[in-house]
Amino acid sequence: MADSGRFPFIQADERSGEAALLPQLPITLRHEDRSTIAQGLLDTGATVNVLPYHIGAELGVTWDAAGRPIQLTGILAQHEARPVILSASIGTFGPVRLVFAWTRSEDVPLLLGQVNFFMEFDVCFYRSRKYFDVTPKG
Repeated sequence: MADSGRFPFIQADERSGEAALLPQLPITLRHEDRSTIAQGLLDTGATVNVLPYHIGAELGVTWDAAGRPIQLTGILAQHEARPVILSASIGTFGPVRLVFAWTRSEDVPLLLGQVNFFMEFDVCFYRSRKYFDVTPKG
């Protein structure tokens, strides 16, 4: 198991050049016997992890069986969300449990926020060098 992993910033829009480089992280999400690989946007300003509806559905999560509705804030405040706990793996790191606000919105990327991605991983951004390092806690 690696102590840390280095990941490049990803070009979000070719027309915008370096201004469109984003800290996106390949992450494997699991629920029961299903898994999917997604790109998670590291968002230090997001209070919670946010899961777009299609990813939860692909993993076999059932909307009505998810937890009680929770209120999102900001631009997602008008969308209903439910709490979902998934197993997540990044690179060669062992799996961790991440809590997501699963929203019916398809207009939001998979967001990795303070609760609880940044509680499980330390991240050091080197934006001018176009990469970031991720280290599991402990």
